[in-house]
Amino acid sequence: MSSSVILRDFINQNKPVILDGGLATQLEAQGFALGGDPLWSARLLHTNPEAIKDAHHRFLLSGSDVVTTATYQASVEGFVQHLGVTCEHARELLMSGVCLAKDAVQKFITDNKTGRTQALVAGSIGPYGAFLHDGSEYTGTYATEMSVEDLKCWHRPQMECLTAAGADVIAFETIPSIKEGEALIQLLREFPNTEAWLSFSCKDERCISDGSLFSDVVQVALKSPQLVAVGLNCCSPDLVEPILDSAKSLLNPDLRWVVYPNSGEGWDTHKGWLSPEKTSGSLSQYCETWRKQGAAFIGGCCRIGPAQITELRQVCKGSTQ
Repeated sequence: MSSSVILRDFINQNKPVILDGGLATQLEAQGFALGGDPLWSARLLHTNPEAIKDAHHRFLLSGSDVVTTATYQASVEGFVQHLGVTCEHARELLMSGVCLAKDAVQKFITDNKTGRTQALVAGSIGPYGAFLHDGSEYTGTYATEMSVEDLKCWHRPQMECLTAAGADVIAFETIPSIKEGEALIQLLREFPNTEAWLSFSCKDERCISDGSLFSDVVQVALKSPQLVAVGLNCCSPDLVEPILDSAKSLLNPDLRWVVYPNSGEGWDTHKGWLSPEKTSGSLSQYCETWRKQGAAFIGGCCRIGPAQITELRQVCKGSTQ
């Protein structure tokens, strides 16, 4: 059975698929100071890989069907620049992100007594702006000065490493611009045996971060039969329902929604996390609405830990397992 068939069977059997939460959030809860680090969670691939494996395991115990690798802010160039390693070692570190997640899945399946026999590993690829570490990942302004080919060239080494290591699915995450989305879809074609989801950051109830209409980026996503889902992450939960509604006419059985918002707090590159004027509800309060809208993948992003994932699974599936 091909990996594509296995993935889609898993999706069909596990409605909705429960994603994990914020990996950095959990690592910080485990005592690691990540704020301000240009490599963020990815530094621990080099300095403390066991901590990453433990964080994955905690999310699996909380009810996640998918754990996402600690590679959002990882890149060959970034590792060379900030760790002083060779390109070859940098590639090994990227691949180790998948290996650590797979080890955590195997341990969970071996040890758990709940009957769950499978979980997936999503290889995380963040936007180019995450490497720049200047806040532009939330605006996508860099894309105006880059071509689609430039963006493909940047993302290609990360894609090569994550697919070679055997990620079950690729998670293109927090993408702020329609141009970068197009580049990733074109790059995906170079890996014909790989499937992915494409998740954007957004600025309001209709637009992604660069101002493009969400409905327009969904049209772009429809070009790729390798995408299993398109959606949004790292936004306030309040924005999910209206932005999905803005493109509801485009949803079809072959392309589902993926949603994994943050806690609703805002991020300032100088001040850190900011409390919102209006408190957002928990993921579990919204998840039934999202599921009815067509969301096949539901989880959390920044400031969402294992406890919230447990609650999400209980509401979505009636149990923690």
